[in-house]
Amino acid sequence: MSIIAEALAPCCKCGEKSRITVYKSINISENPELKEKLRNGSLFIWECPHCHQANLAKYETLYHDPEKKVMIWLMPSGELSETQMQAIANHTRAMGDYRLRMVGDVGALMEKILVFDGNLDDMAVEMCKYVTKMEMMSKNRSMADSIAAAPFHFHRTEDRDGSKVLVFIYPSGDQMMRLDVGFNVYEDSLGIISRNPDIIPSSDTFMKIDQDWVMSLMK
Repeated sequence: MSIIAEALAPCCKCGEKSRITVYKSINISENPELKEKLRNGSLFIWECPHCHQANLAKYETLYHDPEKKVMIWLMPSGELSETQMQAIANHTRAMGDYRLRMVGDVGALMEKILVFDGNLDDMAVEMCKYVTKMEMMSKNRSMADSIAAAPFHFHRTEDRDGSKVLVFIYPSGDQMMRLDVGFNVYEDSLGIISRNPDIIPSSDTFMKIDQDWVMSLMK
Protein backbone atom coordinates (compact mmCIF):
# COMPACT_ATOMS: atom_id res chain seq x y z
CA MET A 1 0.00 0.00 0.00
CA SER A 2 1.01 3.63 -0.36
CA ILE A 3 2.41 5.28 2.77
CA ILE A 4 2.11 9.07 2.91
CA ALA A 5 3.59 11.23 5.68
CA GLU A 6 4.75 14.75 6.43
CA ALA A 7 8.23 16.13 7.06
CA LEU A 8 9.98 19.44 7.66
CA ALA A 9 12.22 20.53 4.78
CA PRO A 10 14.48 23.60 4.53
CA CYS A 11 14.26 25.85 1.48
CA CYS A 12 17.43 25.81 -0.62
CA LYS A 13 17.18 29.60 -1.08
CA CYS A 14 15.97 31.21 2.16
CA GLY A 15 16.56 28.33 4.58
CA GLU A 16 13.08 28.51 6.10
CA LYS A 17 11.60 25.13 6.97
CA SER A 18 8.21 24.07 5.64
CA ARG A 19 6.02 21.06 6.21
CA ILE A 20 5.83 18.98 3.03
CA THR A 21 4.15 15.76 1.95
CA VAL A 22 6.47 12.79 1.47
CA TYR A 23 5.61 9.45 -0.05
CA LYS A 24 7.46 6.68 1.79
CA SER A 25 6.00 4.08 -0.56
CA ILE A 26 3.85 4.41 -3.67
CA ASN A 27 1.56 1.68 -4.97
CA ILE A 28 0.31 2.95 -8.30
CA SER A 29 -2.48 0.38 -8.42
CA GLU A 30 -3.94 2.03 -5.33
CA ASN A 31 -2.95 5.58 -6.28
CA PRO A 32 -2.92 5.79 -10.10
CA GLU A 33 -3.29 9.57 -9.89
CA LEU A 34 0.36 9.74 -8.76
CA LYS A 35 1.69 8.06 -11.91
CA GLU A 36 1.96 11.13 -14.14
CA LYS A 37 3.46 13.17 -11.29
CA LEU A 38 6.11 10.49 -10.95
CA ARG A 39 6.79 10.35 -14.68
CA ASN A 40 7.37 14.11 -14.92
CA GLY A 41 9.05 14.50 -11.52
CA SER A 42 6.54 17.02 -10.14
CA LEU A 43 5.76 14.74 -7.18
CA PHE A 44 9.11 15.71 -5.68
CA ILE A 45 8.88 19.47 -6.28
CA TRP A 46 7.57 21.78 -3.56
CA GLU A 47 7.35 25.57 -3.44
CA CYS A 48 8.60 27.51 -0.44
CA PRO A 49 5.70 29.58 0.97
CA HIS A 50 8.14 32.24 2.18
CA CYS A 51 10.16 33.04 -0.95
CA HIS A 52 8.36 30.91 -3.58
CA GLN A 53 11.53 29.05 -4.51
CA ALA A 54 10.95 25.67 -6.17
CA ASN A 55 12.72 22.92 -4.22
CA LEU A 56 13.49 19.29 -4.93
CA ALA A 57 12.48 17.02 -2.07
CA LYS A 58 15.09 14.33 -1.47
CA TYR A 59 13.83 11.35 0.48
CA GLU A 60 13.62 7.58 0.33
CA THR A 61 10.60 6.00 -1.32
CA LEU A 62 9.59 2.59 -2.63
CA TYR A 63 7.77 2.58 -5.98
CA HIS A 64 5.55 -0.46 -6.55
CA ASP A 65 3.80 -1.42 -9.80
CA PRO A 66 1.97 -4.72 -9.07
CA GLU A 67 0.74 -5.08 -12.67
CA LYS A 68 4.25 -5.02 -14.14
CA LYS A 69 5.78 -6.70 -11.08
CA VAL A 70 8.29 -3.92 -10.56
CA MET A 71 9.65 -2.37 -7.37
CA ILE A 72 12.09 0.54 -7.52
CA TRP A 73 13.69 1.81 -4.34
CA LEU A 74 14.75 5.44 -4.47
CA MET A 75 17.65 5.65 -2.03
CA PRO A 76 19.38 9.07 -2.11
CA SER A 77 21.77 7.85 0.59
CA GLY A 78 22.64 4.78 -1.48
CA GLU A 79 22.32 2.54 1.57
CA LEU A 80 19.86 -0.28 2.14
CA SER A 81 19.96 -2.27 5.37
CA GLU A 82 20.04 -6.07 5.37
CA THR A 83 16.82 -6.06 7.41
CA GLN A 84 15.03 -3.96 4.82
CA MET A 85 16.42 -6.06 1.96
CA GLN A 86 15.34 -9.34 3.55
CA ALA A 87 11.87 -8.08 4.39
CA ILE A 88 11.18 -6.99 0.82
CA ALA A 89 12.78 -10.15 -0.61
CA ASN A 90 10.48 -12.34 1.46
CA HIS A 91 7.50 -10.27 0.37
CA THR A 92 8.31 -10.41 -3.35
CA ARG A 93 9.03 -14.15 -3.26
CA ALA A 94 5.50 -14.68 -1.98
CA MET A 95 4.10 -12.60 -4.87
CA GLY A 96 6.15 -14.19 -7.64
CA ASP A 97 9.09 -12.94 -9.73
CA TYR A 98 9.63 -9.20 -9.40
CA ARG A 99 12.19 -6.90 -10.96
CA LEU A 100 13.82 -5.15 -8.00
CA ARG A 101 15.83 -2.03 -8.72
CA MET A 102 17.60 0.62 -6.67
CA VAL A 103 18.21 4.19 -7.88
CA GLY A 104 20.00 7.12 -6.28
CA ASP A 105 18.06 10.12 -7.59
CA VAL A 106 14.67 11.23 -8.87
CA GLY A 107 15.86 11.40 -12.50
CA ALA A 108 16.91 7.75 -12.42
CA LEU A 109 13.54 6.78 -10.90
CA MET A 110 11.69 8.65 -13.65
CA GLU A 111 13.76 6.91 -16.31
CA LYS A 112 13.16 3.43 -14.87
CA ILE A 113 9.42 4.06 -14.82
CA LEU A 114 9.52 5.16 -18.48
CA VAL A 115 11.53 2.06 -19.44
CA PHE A 116 9.24 -0.40 -17.69
CA ASP A 117 6.08 1.40 -18.85
CA GLY A 118 7.44 0.95 -22.38
CA ASN A 119 7.70 -2.81 -21.75
CA LEU A 120 11.46 -2.66 -22.19
CA ASP A 121 14.27 -4.43 -20.38
CA ASP A 122 16.33 -1.89 -18.44
CA MET A 123 19.50 -4.01 -18.72
CA ALA A 124 19.23 -3.96 -22.52
CA VAL A 125 18.52 -0.21 -22.47
CA GLU A 126 21.69 0.41 -20.45
CA MET A 127 23.66 -1.72 -22.92
CA CYS A 128 22.22 0.37 -25.76
CA LYS A 129 23.57 3.49 -24.08
CA TYR A 130 27.01 1.94 -23.70
CA VAL A 131 27.22 0.66 -27.30
CA THR A 132 25.98 3.99 -28.66
CA LYS A 133 28.51 5.97 -26.63
CA MET A 134 31.36 3.73 -27.77
CA GLU A 135 30.34 4.25 -31.41
CA MET A 136 30.04 8.02 -30.98
CA MET A 137 33.44 8.18 -29.27
CA SER A 138 35.12 6.18 -32.03
CA LYS A 139 33.75 8.57 -34.64
CA ASN A 140 34.66 11.74 -32.75
CA ARG A 141 37.80 11.10 -30.72
CA SER A 142 38.33 14.77 -29.91
CA MET A 143 35.03 14.77 -28.02
CA ALA A 144 35.45 11.30 -26.50
CA ASP A 145 35.77 12.48 -22.89
CA SER A 146 32.70 14.70 -22.99
CA ILE A 147 30.66 11.99 -24.72
CA ALA A 148 31.71 9.44 -22.09
CA ALA A 149 30.71 11.81 -19.28
CA ALA A 150 27.33 12.81 -20.77
CA PRO A 151 24.39 11.21 -18.96
CA PHE A 152 22.14 9.53 -21.53
CA HIS A 153 18.49 9.12 -20.50
CA PHE A 154 15.84 6.99 -22.14
CA HIS A 155 12.93 9.18 -23.26
CA ARG A 156 10.55 7.06 -25.32
CA THR A 157 10.17 4.73 -28.30
CA GLU A 158 8.94 6.01 -31.67
CA ASP A 159 8.16 4.71 -35.13
CA ARG A 160 10.46 6.37 -37.64
CA ASP A 161 9.99 5.68 -41.36
CA GLY A 162 8.41 2.31 -40.63
CA SER A 163 11.09 1.32 -38.12
CA LYS A 164 11.07 1.48 -34.34
CA VAL A 165 13.69 3.57 -32.56
CA LEU A 166 14.65 4.26 -28.98
CA VAL A 167 14.88 7.98 -28.25
CA PHE A 168 17.55 9.11 -25.78
CA ILE A 169 18.23 12.63 -24.57
CA TYR A 170 21.45 14.06 -23.13
CA PRO A 171 22.76 17.50 -22.16
CA SER A 172 25.22 19.30 -24.40
CA GLY A 173 26.14 22.77 -23.24
CA ASP A 174 22.90 24.48 -22.28
CA GLN A 175 20.75 22.34 -24.59
CA MET A 176 19.19 18.90 -24.44
CA MET A 177 20.11 16.83 -27.45
CA ARG A 178 18.08 14.01 -28.97
CA LEU A 179 19.59 10.74 -30.14
CA ASP A 180 17.70 8.00 -32.00
CA VAL A 181 18.97 4.43 -31.66
CA GLY A 182 17.68 1.67 -33.90
CA PHE A 183 15.59 -1.00 -32.22
CA ASN A 184 17.98 -3.60 -33.63
CA VAL A 185 20.62 -2.37 -31.15
CA TYR A 186 18.18 -3.04 -28.33
CA GLU A 187 17.37 -6.50 -29.71
CA ASP A 188 21.08 -7.30 -30.00
CA SER A 189 21.49 -6.29 -26.36
CA LEU A 190 18.63 -8.60 -25.36
CA GLY A 191 20.46 -11.37 -27.20
CA ILE A 192 23.64 -10.75 -25.21
CA ILE A 193 21.66 -10.97 -21.97
CA SER A 194 19.90 -14.19 -22.97
CA ARG A 195 23.24 -15.80 -23.85
CA ASN A 196 24.74 -14.74 -20.52
CA PRO A 197 22.09 -15.54 -17.89
CA ASP A 198 24.66 -15.22 -15.09
CA ILE A 199 24.57 -11.42 -15.46
CA ILE A 200 20.82 -11.27 -14.76
CA PRO A 201 20.22 -9.97 -11.20
CA SER A 202 18.59 -12.20 -8.61
CA SER A 203 14.85 -11.61 -8.23
CA ASP A 204 15.27 -11.12 -4.48
CA THR A 205 17.96 -8.42 -4.58
CA PHE A 206 17.62 -4.70 -5.24
CA MET A 207 20.16 -3.92 -7.94
CA LYS A 208 21.44 -0.70 -9.47
CA ILE A 209 21.23 -1.30 -13.21
CA ASP A 210 23.05 1.69 -14.70
CA GLN A 211 26.18 2.55 -16.66
CA ASP A 212 28.42 1.50 -13.76
CA TRP A 213 26.73 -1.92 -13.93
CA VAL A 214 27.44 -2.17 -17.66
CA MET A 215 31.06 -1.11 -17.15
CA SER A 216 31.50 -3.80 -14.49
CA LEU A 217 30.51 -6.41 -17.08
CA MET A 218 33.16 -5.17 -19.50
CA LYS A 219 36.06 -5.63 -17.07
